[in-house]
Amino acid sequence: MHSPDKTELKKLIVQSDEVSDAFASGKPVVALESTIITHGMPFPRNLETARQVEADIRSEGAVPATIALMDGKIHVGLSDEDLDRLARAENVMKCSRADLTFALATGAYGATTVAATMMAAHLAGIDVFATGGIGGVHKGAEETFDVSADLEELARTPVCVVCAGAKALLDLPKTLEVLETKGVPVISFGTSELPAFWSRESGLDAPYSLNTPAEIGALLKMRANFADHGGVLIANPVPEAQEIPRAEMAGYIDAAIDKAGSEGIRGKDVTPYVLGAILDLTDGRSLDTNIALVRNNARLAARIASELT
Repeated sequence: MHSPDKTELKKLIVQSDEVSDAFASGKPVVALESTIITHGMPFPRNLETARQVEADIRSEGAVPATIALMDGKIHVGLSDEDLDRLARAENVMKCSRADLTFALATGAYGATTVAATMMAAHLAGIDVFATGGIGGVHKGAEETFDVSADLEELARTPVCVVCAGAKALLDLPKTLEVLETKGVPVISFGTSELPAFWSRESGLDAPYSLNTPAEIGALLKMRANFADHGGVLIANPVPEAQEIPRAEMAGYIDAAIDKAGSEGIRGKDVTPYVLGAILDLTDGRSLDTNIALVRNNARLAARIASELT
């Protein structure tokens, strides 16, 4: 196969008018994934949440760029009509690095995971990306080898990912170990402890902590001097009023994972299945917390992006 032509590659990108105007005027831009829209919650709540997260970014003076694959193109920034179309769509591919080119080649609708969003954001020239939680090392990975592509992408692609930590259903100590091995700085925002998605505490010390967007911006500027240093992970605790405490959450997670195992759920189907089971076990609280933490991450990401412009 021939070497990639970056000019040709960039022809795959379709920017929304809002994103194009932001680049032209030097306004900060924040990337957003699209799996939360297509695989995270039912219509119309998915559409309402997507619009709210975008509004949160705009309220901080930045421009949102929700990324999705449509009609053989990488859409960077979605119009309100495109958001609605994606939110209503059925059988949308969940695209990580392995799936991205398949969706583009076939023209299928594709929602981007953390890894694919990082790829697209970097190609489009966006340095900061807000999401809910990253994937990581699954429990029992020493037998299943189930490790998210998100970790490899963080090692290779220079994008700052703002999240609420790795999803708490994962093996968090092993996830931290892999990130350390791959040279990814993991920085907790405003706390010395690693947050655990729905919960503010994980029982694990964060490798690093910073307290202001300006401090994070200074780190990103320094790291940009080293072209091969990959991404940076910012772990931003869920707001205290919306968290589900760690001890309570552990019971729900264990029950959901046991249920997935008993029903033979494997591979990339594990996370959505377990999240759905947790939603039922918490009577919807987990989704409310998920929305609160995504909005919180979006606001922080906008402030960080503003430090870079």
